[in-house]
Amino acid sequence: MFRHKPSLSERIREAFHPTPVRKRVNTALHRLQVQLRRLEAKTYQLQARDRSIYSKCVAAIQAKNNAQASMYASECAEIRKMVLITMKSQLALERVALRLETVRDFGDIAYQMNLVGSVLSIVRNDLQNLMPDISTELADVNDTLQSVILEAGEATEQNLDFNIPTEESEKILREATALAEQKMRERFPEMPQIPTREPGSPQ
Repeated sequence: MFRHKPSLSERIREAFHPTPVRKRVNTALHRLQVQLRRLEAKTYQLQARDRSIYSKCVAAIQAKNNAQASMYASECAEIRKMVLITMKSQLALERVALRLETVRDFGDIAYQMNLVGSVLSIVRNDLQNLMPDISTELADVNDTLQSVILEAGEATEQNLDFNIPTEESEKILREATALAEQKMRERFPEMPQIPTREPGSPQ
């Protein structure tokens, strides 16, 4: 079935006199962009923390304090796990924001909103322990999007369940994970090797 695409004049009229659906999508998009900025700030904060701990790890190895070096290395590993989560979430939410812009400008609410809602649900769960405030905000955005679909009436007939991942939402998350891992390799140095103590050698 072909979907109606608004003409230029319709889009201009909509920009000056937005419909309730468009207003709600705009609100959701704005709230999402706020969370994206918070995720970006958290990622930079964690990167700075990693650089500091990494330097201490190298210094401990040079001082032959392997126990201290191991402690710092473990801390770096935990920080990098958190960075991977924030970076992957940020990349996935950037894709979601683009889809919401498509919904706002061209419609296609039913299909696009299911995709957006599915990605948001997964990202929200990933951030639940690390950044619970952002997770809660994403849950609220999802509630807004669900109400948008319901208010659109016959624009969608299927039952809504954003907790069920779609094929495309899983693809978006796989791509976000792969890109986040690539960025991690580019931005974070490999951890130095910590010498193992020979049996019988002094501590």
